[in-house]
Amino acid sequence: MKDKLDIMFELREQFMSSLGDKMPLITPSYPLDLSDKKSQQYIRDVALKGVEEMFEALQHLKNWKPHRNTQNTELDRDAFIEEIVDAFNYFFSLIILSGFNAEDLFEAYIKKDKIIHDRLNTGY
Repeated sequence: MKDKLDIMFELREQFMSSLGDKMPLITPSYPLDLSDKKSQQYIRDVALKGVEEMFEALQHLKNWKPHRNTQNTELDRDAFIEEIVDAFNYFFSLIILSGFNAEDLFEAYIKKDKIIHDRLNTGY
């Protein structure tokens, strides 16, 4: 049985494949050669689109200013998570375009998780 991360990667790859079929002139084949200038520019553009989506998610948070005395508890949770999903889609694309997969991401995550816990425990 596939885990949720594998399914998310599969869905993103299916979308990227369909996009490539419909718009071959704007969508490069992958994995990209990360030493190539045009590939790096494309990767950077995809990453920035993911960051833009995160900023769109943050626009839904209205109660974050520490200097504000009034409370604005209004939050459209569905719109907030939708923007986060949009960002994840770009970040998944970034990983796939770079030639990595769900297992690579998981292994890198576990490795980094150990590093940040070690830092926390050693007073980094």
